[in-house]
Amino acid sequence: MNRHLLGAIAGFSATAAMTLAMAAMYRRLTPKERYPLPPGEITSKITEDLGMAGSLDEQLQVDLTLAGHFGYGAAAGAIYPTFARGLPGSSPLLNGTFYGLLVWAVSYLGWLPAFGILRPATEHPAGRNIVMLLAHVVWGGATGAVADGLARAGPTFLANGRMRDTHHPRGRAADA
Repeated sequence: MNRHLLGAIAGFSATAAMTLAMAAMYRRLTPKERYPLPPGEITSKITEDLGMAGSLDEQLQVDLTLAGHFGYGAAAGAIYPTFARGLPGSSPLLNGTFYGLLVWAVSYLGWLPAFGILRPATEHPAGRNIVMLLAHVVWGGATGAVADGLARAGPTFLANGRMRDTHHPRGRAADA
């Protein structure tokens, strides 16, 4: 299987775990820190810059935010296999976690502020930075684990169009 496709699938699925983690941690922020999280801020800024902000209802704004958030997770996941080969350690969970923190740094200290989409992380409250750092740890660890698991499972899927029984000594097709 194409390792970049597996990375995209892993990044997309890991974004679900990340989103749930962000939502849980967001509820624990102080009222002063509870302004929209970065996916919402990014979507608002982009739609505003495109002159669309006033014409979008709330549900469409939420849908665009989720689409952008999951799309970015998939895109970053697609790049993961390229970096995973050079990352220290042999654990997909650790490699993914390191990569998740790298994605956080490149995004929140790099290209998002450089393009005027978000203020740099250094200008946000500590609690929000902790939420986003931990969310990227969740995303990265899940991306690494899922990408590795899919890469290992891939060859077991097809054997003459049928599921292969990897537990059978000769890998015969299972009756399914």
